[in-house]
Amino acid sequence: MKNKIIGIILCVALLITGFTATIFVYQDPSRVHQHLSAKAKPDCTDHGGSVFCTHLPLVQIETKEDIPGKPILNEKGRTAGFTTASDGSDRIISTVKITDHEETNNHLNDSPTIESEATIHIHGNSSRYFDKLGYKIKLIDSDGKSNNQSVMGMPAHSEWILHGPFLDKTLIRNYMWYNIGGEIMSYAPNVRFCEVFINGKYEGVYVMTENITAGENGARLQLSVDKKDSTYSGYLLRMDRTSEKDINNFTKYAYRMNKTSGINIEYPGPKNITPELATSITKDFSAFEKSIYSYDFDSDEFGFKKTIDIDSFVDYFIINEFTGNYDADNFSTYIYKDKDGKYRMCIWDFNNSCDNYQEKAIDTDDFQIINDPWYWMLSKNKDFTERIVDRYRTLRKGVLSDEYLNKYIDDTIAYLGDAVDRNFERWGYSFNDNELLWPQDRNIHSFDGAVTQLKTFIHDRSRFLDKDIDVLAQYSAESRVKKFIENAN
Repeated sequence: MKNKIIGIILCVALLITGFTATIFVYQDPSRVHQHLSAKAKPDCTDHGGSVFCTHLPLVQIETKEDIPGKPILNEKGRTAGFTTASDGSDRIISTVKITDHEETNNHLNDSPTIESEATIHIHGNSSRYFDKLGYKIKLIDSDGKSNNQSVMGMPAHSEWILHGPFLDKTLIRNYMWYNIGGEIMSYAPNVRFCEVFINGKYEGVYVMTENITAGENGARLQLSVDKKDSTYSGYLLRMDRTSEKDINNFTKYAYRMNKTSGINIEYPGPKNITPELATSITKDFSAFEKSIYSYDFDSDEFGFKKTIDIDSFVDYFIINEFTGNYDADNFSTYIYKDKDGKYRMCIWDFNNSCDNYQEKAIDTDDFQIINDPWYWMLSKNKDFTERIVDRYRTLRKGVLSDEYLNKYIDDTIAYLGDAVDRNFERWGYSFNDNELLWPQDRNIHSFDGAVTQLKTFIHDRSRFLDKDIDVLAQYSAESRVKKFIENAN
């Protein structure tokens, strides 16, 4: 009802003023953008600054030993392994307390909104080498079973990621792009800003993030498995750095994947996966991949149109190309088969996006994902490339417009307020580090500089795409793809 009233007021205002403008309407009214929905809170002055006070949700983690998962480097500076718990395991039991008052500020000595035991370990690949670490937590009860909780207003679940922005000095990349992605795609992880203490020590601004996995009652992905019958209704795969868990999928076999990438089964997880289920999922997914690389790949009867949610693949392409997020479709890449039997993509990890990649600057005037697994063949279909172009043009009038994105950045930073200052009281020395990005002149030396860099990239990247998005048509031009489709009909 509230959204309807707001919409009516806006329309009346436009009619009265005679002013014509683009109205930015969220496509998903159920998507919560914390910086827009959070209630304003009064300044915290009643204790004279003697007690930690924040308008953001407050997370306190207590452990009896160091959290495992930190890299162990040898004398040559190379990774020799990762730290473990005292019992040799890769995670420990901790206590997690979350304080999240809707109308008042949050303090260390408040009674927590949620208190639970949880397993915890360091999370991430390259990010675990930074001083500010990310963590994966699983809320559990006294018997060690999953303890589903609605954390900071997000749908109830037990598995959560605490992302600690360090390389991203704006602090907002994951929060911003997950939320905007959630307006564009059928699902993107929900996120909330928070401030974190570990064993009484302040660790800064974090982003509490839904882990991509199956959920219940409308939460996360709608997947299910029956271990007894070795049957499933949907599954989740992750493409990332090679590991011993990788499946022998067809794209890897056909050398169309990055040599350092592999695909493993994320759902069903270790407790529910069986050799029979793993074999069945591998065969099912490889059959899908074989259909893409066949001469029938774009036929109505045998091709990809019957097996994928085309809009999902189109939107995933646009978001990641727009942000120059070129880890996508090589690492940190999720693809799932929903209960309806369609494959969909799910966005993840924008820490390196918008020219924040460590090793090199991302060119703003080039396409990359078009050459990656699955898209290398999908882009040979004229309907697919036309959908990308049309969808991009539409999104540029809404959630990918200059006005929307610049305002989103400004409003998010305004919402964070003095939490930004507290974060950089803890981590501000990173502004003096010239080794985080390469070449060295790409390193950021102030928060304002980080925000300017983000806005500049978005401006430059969108100008290239506005001008050259139609170039995608060349990838599906008949003269170029004839050998792939000549036997399709």
